Amino acid sequence: MKIRAAILRNMGAEVPYAQTRPLVIESLDLAPPERGEVLVRIAAAGLCHSDLSVINGDRPRPMPMALGHEAAGVVEALGEGVEDLSIGDHVVMVFMPSCGHCGSCSEGRPALCEPGAAANARGELLAGGSRLHLQSERIHHHLGCSAFADHAVVSRRSLVRIDKDLPLTEAAMFGCAVLTGVGAVVNTAAVKPGQRVAVIGLGGVGLASLLGAVASGAAQVIAVDLSSEKLALAQSLGATAVINAGEQDAVEYVRALTGGGVDFAFEMAGSIKALDAAVRMTKRGGTTVTAGLPPPGQTLPLSVVSLVGEERTLKGSYIGSSVPVRDIPRYIDLYKAGRLPIDRLMSGSLGLDDINLGFDRLHRGEVVRQLITF
Repeated sequence: MKIRAAILRNMGAEVPYAQTRPLVIESLDLAPPERGEVLVRIAAAGLCHSDLSVINGDRPRPMPMALGHEAAGVVEALGEGVEDLSIGDHVVMVFMPSCGHCGSCSEGRPALCEPGAAANARGELLAGGSRLHLQSERIHHHLGCSAFADHAVVSRRSLVRIDKDLPLTEAAMFGCAVLTGVGAVVNTAAVKPGQRVAVIGLGGVGLASLLGAVASGAAQVIAVDLSSEKLALAQSLGATAVINAGEQDAVEYVRALTGGGVDFAFEMAGSIKALDAAVRMTKRGGTTVTAGLPPPGQTLPLSVVSLVGEERTLKGSYIGSSVPVRDIPRYIDLYKAGRLPIDRLMSGSLGLDDINLGFDRLHRGEVVRQLITF
């Protein structure tokens, strides 16, 4: 079938993207789903910093590539062997397919699926190869999803079925921003009621982390960013204190405010400087969790004496250490109960043809979560 999709051919375009147009809307050939795969009509897809990191070259991927990885839609066709979904089901896409049988999946850690990671790095679906072509040219898949398109063929293991009463525009954010941000708090860190938390970087993932900390009963939730608008939003979402890191020393302020540092600091900015600050604003015995993705070559200087002598912990969190089939329905239930108001993170919607303009806004830090709607 023919679909319209946003294609990136070369990384590293200059801004503004509305002028350089790194993403081009093409009419592609989409092959039908093979065994274990599903055709999904995309309803909404979020513009995430992980997409931007491919566009600007921070996260190298094979080109050309159909971008987009945070989305929700409706099942339109089933490949052979898919028996637990039906046509018309509503689904959320997950950007790491889990094979279910590798070492990581067998240990209950599907976010670390080995075949899934290898397929994503190759720009292929879990079963191998691409279902996207422009005439004879192969187009790579982005994280098994390629969701900036009106339709996508994905592995069944990239999908979580959801109830139909949740609007698909809101459901889209559960596949990345919510799964990653809330999961970092409740799974990776296991924040307990009464503990103290700082969140550095208030994009979609960072604000979802803040919501997760509030829902977990953290006594102090301190938000750190460079944007006064995002700090104001964080305060309205339950932050007990906000700090503009461009105007004052965030580490000194947090340590003074908490009497020595927070129990958990969450770095969600994708910045080595922010990660260093996160480590330094935790207390003795504290934990720093990072889900930020700086360019691959960047490293963090770390005092090993402090790490050992103060029993500090530094942890990575990928997809919020989540089990998506378990966690997405749980987070949706919390949203319906009013405890995870993720709709407050939505910065508006735009059409596929305006996608470069949307990434300009994201690059400038003007928005939290924009959605391409179909």
